[in-house]
Amino acid sequence: QSIGCDDYLGSDKVIDKCGICGGDNTACKVVSGVFKHTLTNLGYHKIVEIPEGATKINITEMSKSNNYLALRSRSGRSIINGNWAIDRPGRYEGGGTMFTYKRPNEISSTAGESFLADGPTNEVLDVYMIHQQPNPGIHYEYIIPGDNVISPQLLAHRRPGEPLNGQLGMPESTNHEDEDLHRETDTLPGQSAGTFPVIQPGRFPSHQRENQVPAVQPPRQNREHNWKQIGKTECTTTCGKGSQYPVFHCVNRITHEEVSESYCDSSTKPIPEEEACNLFPCPAFWDIGEWSECSKTCGLGMQHRQILCRQMYANRTLTVQQYRCHHLEKPETTSTCQLKICSEWQIRTEWTSCSVPCGVGQRTRDVKCVSNLGDIVDDEECNMKLRPNDIENCDMGPCAKSWFLTEWSDRCSAECGDGVRTRSVVCMTNHVSSLPLEGCGNNRPSETTPCNNGPCAGKVEWFAGGWTQCSTECGSGTQQREVICVRKTEGNFDVLNSYECSYLEKPPSQQSCYLKPCGSKWFHTEWSTCSKSCEGGFRVREVRCLSDEMTASSQCDPQLKPEEKEPCNTQDCTPEIDENCKDKYYNCNVVVQARLCVYTYYKTACCASCTRVANRQSGFLGRR
Repeated sequence: QSIGCDDYLGSDKVIDKCGICGGDNTACKVVSGVFKHTLTNLGYHKIVEIPEGATKINITEMSKSNNYLALRSRSGRSIINGNWAIDRPGRYEGGGTMFTYKRPNEISSTAGESFLADGPTNEVLDVYMIHQQPNPGIHYEYIIPGDNVISPQLLAHRRPGEPLNGQLGMPESTNHEDEDLHRETDTLPGQSAGTFPVIQPGRFPSHQRENQVPAVQPPRQNREHNWKQIGKTECTTTCGKGSQYPVFHCVNRITHEEVSESYCDSSTKPIPEEEACNLFPCPAFWDIGEWSECSKTCGLGMQHRQILCRQMYANRTLTVQQYRCHHLEKPETTSTCQLKICSEWQIRTEWTSCSVPCGVGQRTRDVKCVSNLGDIVDDEECNMKLRPNDIENCDMGPCAKSWFLTEWSDRCSAECGDGVRTRSVVCMTNHVSSLPLEGCGNNRPSETTPCNNGPCAGKVEWFAGGWTQCSTECGSGTQQREVICVRKTEGNFDVLNSYECSYLEKPPSQQSCYLKPCGSKWFHTEWSTCSKSCEGGFRVREVRCLSDEMTASSQCDPQLKPEEKEPCNTQDCTPEIDENCKDKYYNCNVVVQARLCVYTYYKTACCASCTRVANRQSGFLGRR
């Protein structure tokens, strides 16, 4: 048969979540929540306060991040990750309990950091987050005693028969006869005089079975015996400040022989007080942190770990100067790592033919990134610095060139008198002939030839003057010229009204011009409408730096950048009073409350009230 938590064979009692043997989970309260606040400033931010007496403490980051959890006492003592120093995962004492600090370091792991402790705490503790990136959420949970709950620590340390919260703590099955026995012996049934009951935290003293006979009352103590210190317990540590307690035995006052403790008065037995021991510091040691993630997802990379010189003292591990660890060989802080073999570049086709039959052209080939399994993957999987060229120039040698001509134009440039006819002449590559390879030469064919359509006598035509200077010193501008209607006679021109030449095509009087590039300049749109009609609004416009080709540029002078936003309509608001818009009834507020202003009759009868409501609604929508 199994033994229950009440130490009885065959008992099915178990300890509930509150630590009570046979309890029903109602003697305590579970406090839990999630800290999801959005933080902006880097550094320490308080998350939650763990009260005194808390048990089953669980502080867990909901997903992996570059943030860190930190813990410190209300007195300001740092327990984990304080003063911008990141501790390695492990066990840390604080608040009267032991905290387990976990920080998963595997690349595939998505779990975040966590603090776990059984408790109970003996002081208030504060949990912080060292904020470095968006908060993924921190889940916290702990258990605190409910109202009118007996503290397990109080049960464990009180003397037999000592009042608890003003009442004497007795087992549930104790009868009046047992109470008389308690008063006389000052012990619990089944115990020898002068000893404390063994009560584990969260448990009450074992119930006395009905068939058990109370222990025989021991003889009363006399003054022939007393308590004597015969030594001390073993020190809890071999170095770095431990603790030990004096050991008292009952001895004969004359012979100093040890006798049964029943001969001494238990109420006079000295209470062992803790004494410090082995105060000399422990040897310093290298505290080795966990390796960081590999710097590369494939191929040879680097990983780092934190190496701290630490020393144990007073059950705490302290970081000390590194010279104290000089007697030890310092472990490596960096190491090479390789998670998998990287993909490699493969040339899948030969070079294509050159894009031109002569001169300089281009040729291409197919280059792919292939994984170690033979699959084609994204180019980012391969080392871009080692990528073979998939395009290159090719020189097919010099090209032969010839003069290419068009036919003469059919129309003479002058309708009367002397003029010219034109044709186009261009030097181009000749893929057929075998002319000299050095080019077309200097014997460029003429592009014009004279022509004459007969004498001009009384002919009407447009006459164009010379162009003016360009309107801008750089970039695109315009030029102007005078165009008039004239009659041409032998040696003279008579100026006519423009309608005399209306049947003729008029030469342009304006043309665009371009002297030189201006470089990048600031361009802006028109100002937007003011955001408010009074009491100060603002208006905006878009400003861009554009090159001569009207493309985005970063070469503009920032000092000359036009403003993108400016205040407007700073004057005070003055309501406009319309004499024709008045309330005709005294109770127009009822019309407004009933939302009847949408009807023409009420809008006219209660014009002023309906107008005020409409203005307020439009102003509210404007602010939204």
